[in-house]
Amino acid sequence: MRSGETLYSIARRYDLEYRDLARWNGIGGNYLIRPGDRLRLSGPVRGPAVPAAESPGAKPLVRRASPDDPAHRPPDWRWPLEGGTVVGIVRQPSGGVGLRIDGAFKQPVFAAADGKVAYTGSALRGYGQLVIVNHARGWLTAYGHNAAVQVQEGEEVRAGQQIAAMGLGPGQQPMLYFEIRLDGRPLDPLTQLPKR
Repeated sequence: MRSGETLYSIARRYDLEYRDLARWNGIGGNYLIRPGDRLRLSGPVRGPAVPAAESPGAKPLVRRASPDDPAHRPPDWRWPLEGGTVVGIVRQPSGGVGLRIDGAFKQPVFAAADGKVAYTGSALRGYGQLVIVNHARGWLTAYGHNAAVQVQEGEEVRAGQQIAAMGLGPGQQPMLYFEIRLDGRPLDPLTQLPKR
């Protein structure tokens, strides 16, 4: 696998359930993987252990979508907070790219579009208490550094529905870390969200 990839993003790329992928590879409940790990893909994709991500020059198993591809049209995004101060883009050591929005401790955090909660927990280092929501056509959003989570994995959510409450990020500052990904690839949220 490459730096910045997660078990979840790899499972999504190959249309697999991340819990199955973890079980097939003996990965514990923290779902932690590291760059260079090799994962066995089972289910819809069969074969010997293969790299979780394509190496340069290798043929991709699944075509990566572009935001301009009509089959991967983005949802009608909404801002995940009312108000707040957009501090800017943050790059995670894991390779994630997201938006830091400062606000008030326990301020409501809202789903940016209709979707289904794919993950809640704190197993991904650098994200704090995290919520990941799957949206249509390969899109997902991630909401990090929450004080409280108000949804469960598998729950359907609507755009604008409160899913969490803002917690403390690095430096014990109230903040939301927000990512938008397409087929596991992080995009600059400012290029996707509506103008404020």
